[in-house]
Amino acid sequence: MLSYKQFLNNHFFDKRLAHVLGIGALAPFVLLSIGCWIVHPDWIGDLVRGQLSYGIAILSFIGGIHWGAALLTGDMSGEETKKVLLWGVAPAILAWVGVLIDVGLGFALSMACFILAYRFDRRMYPQYHMPEWVLTLRYRLTCVVIGAQLLTLIAVNVRA
Repeated sequence: MLSYKQFLNNHFFDKRLAHVLGIGALAPFVLLSIGCWIVHPDWIGDLVRGQLSYGIAILSFIGGIHWGAALLTGDMSGEETKKVLLWGVAPAILAWVGVLIDVGLGFALSMACFILAYRFDRRMYPQYHMPEWVLTLRYRLTCVVIGAQLLTLIAVNVRA
């Protein structure tokens, strides 16, 4: 049960809301993955494209966090800021390429982008002075995304 002080703690709600929204954002990955196992095989291609496309959107969001943080962090050098801004667009562009190539390679590229994005976040979030729980949340979300994409890839190879 929430105490009165917890109710007034804005940080408590920000953390809770971030967790709820982060978990909610997993729904398309998980549902599309499950769909690949239960729908008629003729529909799998559409579900695969949906999952890869959603991955682009999420990787764009993850990169956008770096843009905002880099522009607001006053203690980064100009060179560091350039690297962060360049990295901020790289995962989305690479994931977009993944939609254009073979499905297996596309999922491999997408999963690699999620892993690289998390590793970059792990390096940069402390410089942005983000709380540790954000990285823990990012790690958990990344694990579910990669698991869902891997299960989708297996379904494509088993069912199609």
